[in-house]
Amino acid sequence: MSRMVNCVLLKKEAEGLDLPPYPGEMGQKIFDNVSKEAWQKWVGHQTMLINEYRLTPVDPKARKFLEEEMEKFLFGEGGSEIDNWSAPKA
Repeated sequence: MSRMVNCVLLKKEAEGLDLPPYPGEMGQKIFDNVSKEAWQKWVGHQTMLINEYRLTPVDPKARKFLEEEMEKFLFGEGGSEIDNWSAPKA
């Protein structure tokens, strides 16, 4: 049986992650409170941020920015919007 969490992003009980996806306290907080589905939403948003702002994830400034955005996206008021972006039509 899969591990269930009360997902802070989806606001419902959902399947939890198998392992902490990030090191340290933040990784444990995500593991305890974020579902697999919500984590995938973050990964997609992170990819858009990296592409739009042409970030290099190995750059310490870019990593700090992405970590701040991750915390806002998962636990705060939501991540930064990307100018002139809209979801593709299904």
